Amino acid sequence: MPENSPFRILLAATALSATALLTACSGGSADTAGAADDAQVVGGEVGSTAADSLTIEDPWVKTADTEAGMTAVFGTLSNTGTADVVVESAKTSASDTTQLHEMAMVDGEMVMQEKKGGFTVAAGGTHELAPGGDHLMVMNLEKPIEAGDEVTVRLTLEDGSTEEFTALAKKTTAGEEKYDDDMEGME
Repeated sequence: MPENSPFRILLAATALSATALLTACSGGSADTAGAADDAQVVGGEVGSTAADSLTIEDPWVKTADTEAGMTAVFGTLSNTGTADVVVESAKTSASDTTQLHEMAMVDGEMVMQEKKGGFTVAAGGTHELAPGGDHLMVMNLEKPIEAGDEVTVRLTLEDGSTEEFTALAKKTTAGEEKYDDDMEGME
């Protein structure tokens, strides 16, 4: 068979195509080495989510004795990952309205207000939710929350993942915050 026969050219082209296909599928070429870079990397691991790095320690909710009232959820958010985690929103089983709140100085007065941009939990760090500080404000309570009740909380994180936990209701005057109808306009 002559060296330049159509059959040999077809055979060589087929062999080159098969080699290129196998190299591309093996993940060993320079073209595919960066494929992991396209995958979601959170907390230092490919394929992980922000929720994989986030936990809450000692979660609790303040009791509330009025049906139209408000309360707050507290605890310590911990990030075991190598990237910051941002909590963007929250929902609870106690109400259809839950907001991320902070205490801030406005016109020389400390006021409670919705936290714009969410809560950032630094890589390897913690973020405290406490009376008189950042907290999850539960508004428009559907029923009173009594000591010993449990409230389910779902946090939605910046990457769209969620972290769910249960907060135990405790009666306390910590922070001496008053959650009353004056907060209704904050929705």
